[in-house]
Amino acid sequence: MNCKVEKTKNANEVKLELTVEANRFDEAMKKVYFKTAKYFNIPGFRKGKAPMNIVEKYYGKEIFYEDTFNELVPEVLEDALKENKIEAVSRPDIDVKQIGKGQDLIFTAVFQTKPEAELGKYKGIEIKKIEYTVKDKDVNHELEHMQEHNSRLISIEDRPVEKGDIATIDFEGFVDGVAFEGGKAENYDLEIGSNSFIPGFEDQVIGTKIDEEKDINVKFPEEYFSKELAGKDATFKVKVHAIKKKELPKLDDEFAKEASEFDTLKELKASIKERLEKENEEKQKYETEEAVVKAVTENIKVEVPSGMIETEVENMIKDIETRLSYQGIKFDQYLQMLGKTMEEMKKEYEPQAEEAVKTRLMLEAVIKAEKIEANIEEIDEKIKEMAKNYGKENDEAFLQNENVRNYIEEGIKSEKAVDFLVKNAKMK
Repeated sequence: MNCKVEKTKNANEVKLELTVEANRFDEAMKKVYFKTAKYFNIPGFRKGKAPMNIVEKYYGKEIFYEDTFNELVPEVLEDALKENKIEAVSRPDIDVKQIGKGQDLIFTAVFQTKPEAELGKYKGIEIKKIEYTVKDKDVNHELEHMQEHNSRLISIEDRPVEKGDIATIDFEGFVDGVAFEGGKAENYDLEIGSNSFIPGFEDQVIGTKIDEEKDINVKFPEEYFSKELAGKDATFKVKVHAIKKKELPKLDDEFAKEASEFDTLKELKASIKERLEKENEEKQKYETEEAVVKAVTENIKVEVPSGMIETEVENMIKDIETRLSYQGIKFDQYLQMLGKTMEEMKKEYEPQAEEAVKTRLMLEAVIKAEKIEANIEEIDEKIKEMAKNYGKENDEAFLQNENVRNYIEEGIKSEKAVDFLVKNAKMK
């Protein structure tokens, strides 16, 4: 194989002209013939038994060219990129110049290549100091949640529904006098004031007595997820079966004993405050890192190849698909719920994807500039931690896997780069 490399007029793009020897192409063509012979049905021969030259004569000499090209090219390109130390970040744009039995295969492949970011100012970056303090209202808010969690429901029989009650209702919705799908339920517990139903619905339940039936008139929001119902007037026939009210426990030492591991309310409050302070420290750390990284990224000079953005978008879509699958939702269903096509979704994520790529390129530039390394002990420690999470503590193949170790090494170096930028930033 012979490979010539030249830069194109476009930034971060190279053109490879490759020549594959005729004998190698012919050998690959024979392989393709043996793989596909069983599909050929030629008069005078049992199916799959016709010799290669007869198949070529019957179907045309070009019959095996495309499959042979596809058989050869991935390996040829991989070798060429490796030999020439080219880090491609896009699929190749291929143009076949010559192909045929007994001839050298000649083709060109244009790749986008990974750029190197030019750092601007990255030491002494000024950002606003991020601080969060725990206030009494924050502690009280947590206590209110605990009260809610430990509340009990009291049946109400001597009055109509009030705000804050939980009303057990039957309902059925109609648009233009016709019942619509998903608009009916029986013995549904609705917390009045939760705003979980269409605007105006819960307010009209207020004042209704047990066993009373009522028509409730509402209008679906214009941006309602169901296009068939969006913006339309609807009538719900509602019947109240029961009314319950939450009874919150009193906040005292007895509550602390029942709802926590502490004996007094004072100890419980101190524990809540300590937990919130730790959460705030983590929040401050994350947001400070995010602000510094964003500021440094804004200072770099780099032209991000479209191939890198496309790959990042595809990875983001895959992540969404995986998360949805855990909820039993298919991605096509998700797109329908949003009222978007796949192309619209991808377009929407492009700015976010470009920012993510720029951030990675910036961190790689900092790692190079500051000669940041990850030592063997750090890599071993991280890989053991990962192995434990995956139940592979004794899997030597996993522990020594080169791709896994490289992935961990890059992650450690990136973490160190972020730490370096934060330590060298100025908080104002």
